[in-house]
Amino acid sequence: MSTNNGKARAIEVIEEDSGHQSSASEGSDDELNSSTLPEASMPSTSSKKKKKKRSRALKALDAMKGGKELPQDLVDVVLGKVKETGQAPQADEATVRAALEAMKIRDVIQGKAGLGGVGKKDTGGHKFWGTQPVPQLGEEAPSSDGYIEPSRPSSELRQEPYPLPKDFVWSTVDVTNDEELRELWELLSANYVEDDDEAFRFQYSMEFLRWALIPPGYYKEWHVAVRVASNKKLVAFIAGLPITLRVRDNVFKASEVNFLCVHKKLRSKRLAPVLIKEVTRQCNLKGVFQALYTSGTVLPTPVSVCKYFHRCLNVPKLVAVQFTHVPANQTLARMKLLNKVPEKLKLEKDGLREMEEKDLPEVTALYAAYMSRFGMVIQLTEEEARHQFFSGRGEGPGSWKKPREKQVIWTYVVENPQTHKITDFVSFYSLPSTIMNEPKHNVLYAAYLYYYATDVAFQHGADDDGRLKRRLEDLVGDALVIANEAKFDVFNCLTLMDNPSFLTSLRFGGGSGLLNFYLYNWRTAQLAGMTPVDGMPAGRGIGVPMI
Repeated sequence: MSTNNGKARAIEVIEEDSGHQSSASEGSDDELNSSTLPEASMPSTSSKKKKKKRSRALKALDAMKGGKELPQDLVDVVLGKVKETGQAPQADEATVRAALEAMKIRDVIQGKAGLGGVGKKDTGGHKFWGTQPVPQLGEEAPSSDGYIEPSRPSSELRQEPYPLPKDFVWSTVDVTNDEELRELWELLSANYVEDDDEAFRFQYSMEFLRWALIPPGYYKEWHVAVRVASNKKLVAFIAGLPITLRVRDNVFKASEVNFLCVHKKLRSKRLAPVLIKEVTRQCNLKGVFQALYTSGTVLPTPVSVCKYFHRCLNVPKLVAVQFTHVPANQTLARMKLLNKVPEKLKLEKDGLREMEEKDLPEVTALYAAYMSRFGMVIQLTEEEARHQFFSGRGEGPGSWKKPREKQVIWTYVVENPQTHKITDFVSFYSLPSTIMNEPKHNVLYAAYLYYYATDVAFQHGADDDGRLKRRLEDLVGDALVIANEAKFDVFNCLTLMDNPSFLTSLRFGGGSGLLNFYLYNWRTAQLAGMTPVDGMPAGRGIGVPMI
């Protein structure tokens, strides 16, 4: 259930003097609140203007647990106080933002923003989720993996749909029907995920929805919709997609639940819980009793939390639409220079080229081998890999310098010139966002890093001596070059898989969005996402970059 509100939002930019990303770093274990600002050290002769500015910053600080971007007022106040004390004369905006972000992230991980039971009251009690087979807030970590409720035979399941409020009826969306697909596109375009400030909203293309919603073996019944009884207008939707999921050593059939959307004017009708129960019923009828879903909000109870990172490509546009900002110690020209993308592909000499259908067997095998290194992954058959990496490539001829018409997914492989073996692949997909209330620009063109793999990971010691990191820098670096040529404005990724290893060197900046991963009717201990867990490096717990 991908309901994240931070996929396309402001980022922390690269600071010229520091030479690295202003990403989160380790900080103190104290809870972040207004007491962390040293009020006693403020000069008694402070002007009213300074006091007012500090008051605004304190209010912003109190609201930080909602997951919003760190306010500039807050950063300015903290930086000023740090310099006044003289304890950190080299401190700059980047280090202050990194420290504050680290404390905000730790609040989420340790439960101070709703995880682990400490903030349970603040989450509203989660009356609906309290009735569902999911780990509840405050429960101890499980000692072993397994289902919460056992599977049941079809004869014991509810056979009738759940009741809807008066004037609404159940329906399904036939994604192969252009008219119904357009109805879904219109619903999502006007009502789906926005960022906290209502500045950006996902703008799925019809080609994207067709690619995302009809994988091999999909069930039309899992594309659950609600219509107005009188005029059949589509007003709500949720999708379940069949997957084979591996969580640690357990492999089972599951559904990937996504695209939960309710028309804005009907949010008070409490349709979302009914949609979730109905898609769950439909999955159960097919013998599927587990699910994977994500959300930008804290629900009971995430199995992992990942953080969004963004690589600026079109800097002037990103600044103009307030996706990011020019740091105090930079100019726009300097920021553009720092984020300049190479014009040539590093791995072209090694055999980098666009994936072809003949590559499917090797790509599928390489995917399986590489993904075995992570804690939670989706297993793919060759047919499923064809759909994921090849079916959304668009129409007509294309090259890395000229995208195809209606292209959704970009997949490139490295074919060894001597052995003709596929040694690497990398993919990313297109998901633009509508820019609201901005006169000059109306669409933010965003690329999202998808799956990748390299056989360097299987070389002895490659992880420890940096060979894997360097290969991924080249591989994802070439993806940035291709995305830049395709006129994307920004390139996004999450702190999953091996992504944390190359974020700094490829000049990604930490965003304000967190994405929580959830399992329905399955218990497992925490998996490493944006932070290490039980000796597992950051990212290595999650191998599912959900769309």
